[in-house]
Amino acid sequence: MTMRGKITSGSLRSVSALLVCLISQTGFCDDWPNWSGPGFNGISQETGFALTWPKDGLAPEWTREIGTGFSSMSVVGDRLLAMGHAEETETVWCLNPASGEVLWKHTYPGQLLPNLHEGGPGATPTIDESRVYTVGKEGQLFCLNLEDGSVIWQSMLQQELGVKLPEWGFSSSPRVLGNQLILEAGRVVSFDKLTGKKIWQTELHEAGYGSATVFEQGGQTLIATLDCDGLRVLKAEDGSELAFAEWKSPYKTNATTPIVVGDTIYISTGYKVGCALFRLTEGTLERIYANTNMRNHFNNSLLIDGFLYGFDGDSHNGRNVTLNCVNYETGELKWKQRGLGCGSLIAADGKLIILAETGDLVLAEPASGSFKELARTKFLTGRCWTSPILANGRVFGRNSDGTLVCVTLPREEK
Repeated sequence: MTMRGKITSGSLRSVSALLVCLISQTGFCDDWPNWSGPGFNGISQETGFALTWPKDGLAPEWTREIGTGFSSMSVVGDRLLAMGHAEETETVWCLNPASGEVLWKHTYPGQLLPNLHEGGPGATPTIDESRVYTVGKEGQLFCLNLEDGSVIWQSMLQQELGVKLPEWGFSSSPRVLGNQLILEAGRVVSFDKLTGKKIWQTELHEAGYGSATVFEQGGQTLIATLDCDGLRVLKAEDGSELAFAEWKSPYKTNATTPIVVGDTIYISTGYKVGCALFRLTEGTLERIYANTNMRNHFNNSLLIDGFLYGFDGDSHNGRNVTLNCVNYETGELKWKQRGLGCGSLIAADGKLIILAETGDLVLAEPASGSFKELARTKFLTGRCWTSPILANGRVFGRNSDGTLVCVTLPREEK
């Protein structure tokens, strides 16, 4: 067998971590290289996890303080990327995911901007081969060398795009598409991922706080974003607008990433606005339904076997937020579960992995009939709004104050 193509140090690290998992444990392991995971849907392909956890809970493998913030983490092989703020400085951390050891860090001046929350960075680092892309609270865009943290290129989004600082800061996580780096930042913009040269940008709009979704339709590569004016569909080649549907919210808080299935696009917003499903046909967005059965304030819902699982309600009223199950095609509410606050969730091995607002980590069955909890452990304390991640058998989570914790999920016995 002949292998073609360049083998990078990043790919070697990923392969090495994968082989360790495959050889030493039952099941399959995988990286989590960017916001919403390897499939851009919040779902890991890892398998082989036990359905029960020890009665005394899962003991932390390690804990590290990384600074205030709400950005999630990314992992490829032996590199974990995270961000935080302390003393008017933002830091991009590169840690060993097995031990929490600091491999390198990149710091730069930055404001905390604590607007009705603790503040700090909100965008998740994106790892792409030998590079990592990060966005700071004030729009400090960096392309860093994954090996040592050295700056390859950088840009200030406010100046580069001629946009104002959004009320809650820049929060769109970078999305790699071929040679492009795509961001929603008061304009949707494409940079050359290797050089930082701007390829195209859209007209100005009211910035949103979610990230871009890339999909294919009719032989074209398209981009869907939800900003605070509405749902926008663009052609990836040149950024030209294919379709737009107005979708505004009180306080300009649209903060989720569109979910695309076939020719349908799903969006959701908090503050009693709710959710909607659109059909994209011939350059128009036709609304299929709109209701208040799912009102995601900032964390995305997951789509599993035709049903959406997500947190319905607003963060400032967390005790009344519920985990809801909604039929994707019809918008029908199937059930709601109280007691988890304004939390977040991912999925793996056919199960939901939920981080409650107060720090409990919960394993649950995704079922349309009712909520079925399987296991629970104390994981974090303080305010937990940031989505956890799963990489190579380990769950990583953080709170708003910057405590980052790692636990290993139990495996099925051979």
